[in-house]
Amino acid sequence: MLTIDEVKHLAELARLQLADEELSTFQKELSSILDYFEKLKEVETDSILPTAYALENKNVFREDEERGCDEETINKMIKAMPDKKERYLKVKTIIKV
Repeated sequence: MLTIDEVKHLAELARLQLADEELSTFQKELSSILDYFEKLKEVETDSILPTAYALENKNVFREDEERGCDEETINKMIKAMPDKKERYLKVKTIIKV
């Protein structure tokens, strides 16, 4: 079981301010957690391969590909633009040099 001084030290490391009555509560709870980890050390894991993920992950990204658009659709989009110059959309400056 953790001592009160160890709990105070852990609280200091975690930058927690614990009242005296909280110290005994945390002493019991933290000791219980550490006891559980000791039980986990008893489990046989030599035959189990380490994994980073429980499920096999695949790259879900697709290759970039240019997809054309017919001229009529392009003209409709340009016409719908609120602020444009020739065939270009004008936007606000976001980077100041």
